Order: sequence, then C-alpha cells, then structure tokens
Amino acid sequence: MIISLDDKRLVYSGRIDRTNAKRPEFIFPATSLHFRFYGRKAALTVENRGSAGWDYYAGIIADHVQTKVKLNPSGQTEIVLLDEPEEGEHEILFFKRQDGCHEIILVKLELPEGGRLLEAPGKPERRMEVYGDSVSAGEVSEAVDYMGREDPEHRGEYSNSWYSYAAVAARRLGAELHNISRSGIPLLNGNGWVMPPFYPGMESMWDKLHFYPESEESTPWNFEEYTPHLVLVALGQNDSNPENYMKEEPKGLRALYWKYKYLSFVKKLREKYPRAVILLMTTILEHSGEWDDAIEEVCGELKDERIFHFLYRRNGTGTPGHVRIPEAEEMADELAAYVEGLEVSVWE
Repeated sequence: MIISLDDKRLVYSGRIDRTNAKRPEFIFPATSLHFRFYGRKAALTVENRGSAGWDYYAGIIADHVQTKVKLNPSGQTEIVLLDEPEEGEHEILFFKRQDGCHEIILVKLELPEGGRLLEAPGKPERRMEVYGDSVSAGEVSEAVDYMGREDPEHRGEYSNSWYSYAAVAARRLGAELHNISRSGIPLLNGNGWVMPPFYPGMESMWDKLHFYPESEESTPWNFEEYTPHLVLVALGQNDSNPENYMKEEPKGLRALYWKYKYLSFVKKLREKYPRAVILLMTTILEHSGEWDDAIEEVCGELKDERIFHFLYRRNGTGTPGHVRIPEAEEMADELAAYVEGLEVSVWE
C-alpha cells in the first residue's frame, strides 16, 4: 500500500524543498517527517545525494526508540522504519541526522495491506530557528567517550542533529525547530571551513533553500512559509580561519568590517521577523573571547529591546572538540532557563 508523500496526515518540519510535494527534499539538519499509522510495518524509500565524501546516515524514532540507518552514497535506499510481528498503532519520526553534506529526497512510503495512516500528530505552537555551524547541527555529538576532548576519527557516524543543543533546547521549550546550520560555516564569505575553494559564509546561505556556490542553481527560501518566535544566531567561531584577526587586532579594519557585516545580518533577520526575539551567541566550543566581545558591542549598537546577547557559563572554554550529548544538554538547560527568564514576551 503506497502512501502519497503529500498526504495531509504526514507532518513535515524544516526548511524543505516542496517544489514536487510528492518528492520532498530534506536539506538541513533535523528536518523531519512525522506520522502515526496502524499496521505492523512501515518502509520508506529515499534517494541520497552526497557531496562531501562522508558516510551518510538517517535517523529514525519508532515508538520512542531511536536508531540510525546508513544510506547508499547515491541513488536509492529502502529503509524499514518499523517491522513488528503483530498489528498495532505506531508513531514514526524520520529525520536528517547530518548537515548539508548531503540531501535526502523522499521517494516512497509503504504500509502493508490492511495498514492505514492515523490522524497526524500535532505540531508545537511555539517556533524556533537557529543559524549556526557544526555545534548547532549536532555534528559528532554522539562521541560521548570524547567529551571535553578533540574529536575521534570519524566519517559521519557520530553526527546527530537530534542531540544538538538547539534541538534539545527546542524540546525543553516545547517548540518546533528549523535548524539552518552547516559545519564549518562562518558569517563572512571567504572564511571558515565549508565548501573549499569557495568558502561561503552564512551571509550567502541564510536565505537559501538549495545553495551551490559553484553554480547558479541556488534557490531562495520563501520566508512566508515559517515565522519563528525565537531566533538563535550562533555564528562567529569559524570566522577565525584562516586568520584570527578579531583576537590579533580587535580594533583593526577587518574586525570593524566583521562587526558591520554581523550587524547588517541581524538587521536582515529583523526585517524578515519583525517581532521575533533574537539571541546572539556562540557556544562552549573553545574560541577567542574577542569574538564574543564583538557580538556584545554589536548588540549594544542595535538598540533593539527584543535582541539579546547570551553567554553560556562555559562560553568559549568548554571543549576543544565538538559538543557531545551531555554538553549539549548542559547548554540547552542554560539556554532554556535564560529564554524562560526573559522579561519580554517570547512566544507572542
């Protein structure tokens, strides 16, 4: 029994390409398909487009039990989401574990004869969005044996957007999350670690659905499709590569230019989201404190009563490697407590 992927009982979340609603494309981390059904088995066929030479995995939460499945590097993979000996009611969340190193196209959802979709699970009324890098994407988060240490060698198997601090905080706050994050991404083009030799920054990617700097095939995102109440801007750490100019010359021309561009970026978000609460931040990943000083300066210049600069207790000093699950939970607890303690109304 084939279920059309544009069935209204299927709940999608994330910045998704729905140009062909029967073949939705997952691009960003934590993008998901959520549904309930009656039956004993559910299978999903997907098509993977890998671009970074990693191993590629998708996440499944079936009746509250999380697993992962390895995808073929290109072409189709049939995924058994659930296979039980007897019929019953079940709930499935299929989600994108990794960042933009690959894209997943949903091709076919199948239930056995006699199976049927049930009413869709509800979405939270609260909405969040994060613009961030690998920490916000949950990269290498499952390498818990390396907490507080450099990353182990890996090929994508430890990355899980479900355990990013942003996703954990969204669940703490009862909010839907759009996660616009990419490993290695800086604010400014020409810095960071992503997509050499182009090295695009979030200033080029933030308003895109698909982004291909090597061609003219990039497509814009329609901001009318999703309006968050709370926006996290978690950028700046990767702008120190190849030169940590903010540390070396915090009052120099390059530092001044970065602050100007950061302020301009936040103003562009404000134009898109006039009433959102916007939190400016970095993370506990080790970095020079001058970047946080620069963000504090910009926050003051904005003079916006709904824009705040948030610092974690161990901001910039917590770990030399990526943030592991317990560290992400620590960050999420601090972040959620800060949001809940704000004197402005966040969830208007």
